Amino acid sequence: MTSEVEEKPMNAIVASVQLPNVSDIEFEASLTELRDLAKTLGFKVVHSFVQKRASFDTTGYLGVGKRQEIAEFASHTTDCEIDALLVDHEISPSQARNLEKESGCAVMDRTMVILEIFHRNARSRAAKAQVEIARLGYMAPRLREAAKLAGPQGRQRSGVGGRGAGESHTELDRRKIRDRIAELQLEIIAMDAERQTQRARRQERQGLASVALVGYTNAGKSTLMRALTGSEVLVANKLFATLDTTVRTLHPESVPRVLVSDTVGFIKNLPHGLVASFKSTLDEALDAGLLLHVIDASDPGFERQLEVTNTVLAEIDADQVPRLRIFNKIDHVGDAAAQAECTAALRARYPDCVVMSARRPDEVAQLRATIVAFFRKDLVEAEIFLPWSAQQLRGELYANCEVLAEAADEDGARFRIRGEANAIERLREQLPVSSGPN
Repeated sequence: MTSEVEEKPMNAIVASVQLPNVSDIEFEASLTELRDLAKTLGFKVVHSFVQKRASFDTTGYLGVGKRQEIAEFASHTTDCEIDALLVDHEISPSQARNLEKESGCAVMDRTMVILEIFHRNARSRAAKAQVEIARLGYMAPRLREAAKLAGPQGRQRSGVGGRGAGESHTELDRRKIRDRIAELQLEIIAMDAERQTQRARRQERQGLASVALVGYTNAGKSTLMRALTGSEVLVANKLFATLDTTVRTLHPESVPRVLVSDTVGFIKNLPHGLVASFKSTLDEALDAGLLLHVIDASDPGFERQLEVTNTVLAEIDADQVPRLRIFNKIDHVGDAAAQAECTAALRARYPDCVVMSARRPDEVAQLRATIVAFFRKDLVEAEIFLPWSAQQLRGELYANCEVLAEAADEDGARFRIRGEANAIERLREQLPVSSGPN
């Protein structure tokens, strides 16, 4: 007899210290973000503990009284069993160990939470390798502190009196980590070279018109991607639902043909190792002719989202790429009057922005027209003559250029076209030498 075993829900409590230089709005936004990260990991947050302090407690992050309060809650709550304590900052191994001993719960700091989400969601070889490097980089500097806590059993003894050629377990582990990171970095270099070759071939075939969606995680980038391209891409109300770059063609197809790519979302206090290791994932932003910076208009803390995205783009040297701000999810801002008021305020503050909902087809169509117009400004008009012997080029002509007029006579067909200069030049190079407009 078989029976289905329901997965036991995981319950968590979150804790955070508010330092004097952090405003109440910023503090609450960060705490809300941690709760969302917990949800993405499959935790249900049952309680939050916050404390204002001049600095973090070096022993256990929170003050003694607050740690006792957490221990009381974890041991006496009757509604559920607490599986984890999530801390809204990066803490040292000794702080984590003390918190764990006092609370009786497994402790995960903010960096560990984010790394675990990336580890679970990575799909491609490149993303998996990048995440592993970041996780190993997070572990390496903590091994020495962990060894101190472990005591003398953390050392292998060798020779008289325990001295000699023996290495501590910590030293062995750190060496293994360094070797593994070096191995992964070589793999990523090889994958980057392969990706660059594929991208060059794609651009040679389809021109250079490309758009990259960038912005805060959960701002609606994947929903907008699906709306612009008519493709089935993952749309989930979770942070970091997208890790691997997805590339699709703008739909309906335009002249020039425009490629649209979705990139990994940004987040406040993203571990620097992840920013560095995901640079290749964000390379689509570097190669794009236009960035669509997607912002959640319904989030009261959207200014913080703007700041985070701008900072990360600057770190990967993508801040010089032309950018269009897209304030998405306007349909989540109250009733029609509230939406109109919000739209007017955003346009007054950011004159060139687009305010829309990715779920409204008419607004998606307007954005598509804006994207196409951006790339069309560099198109040129030309005349080209296809003799009847070269009619096999008609398909390529219609695929890569906009046909403004066509006229035929006994020698062939004459076209007036608009397109990218290099696409027109490629067509002319394939024509018989004697062909051309009379």
